[in-house]
Amino acid sequence: MPHIDIYTTPLCGYCYAAKRLLSDKGVSFSEIDVSRDPSKRAEMIQRAPGSRTVPQIFIGKIHIGGFDDMNALDRAGKLDPLLAG
Repeated sequence: MPHIDIYTTPLCGYCYAAKRLLSDKGVSFSEIDVSRDPSKRAEMIQRAPGSRTVPQIFIGKIHIGGFDDMNALDRAGKLDPLLAG
């Protein structure tokens, strides 16, 4: 199973939805709170060029995007294969 990073902030509803979807799938992930550490926000922007909003989700080295992007992958049946590695 690939490593999953999700960049979040505490008051983000889409962040909670993304974490819930991943948890419902039974996968573990690393949550990186960008609200308290400007270097983590800079890291997120560098990894996801042009993306300044949260959540930003990475499965392995693949940038998935935000919750809407991940949810669309799930509805299309393409998320589970990514999670399986």
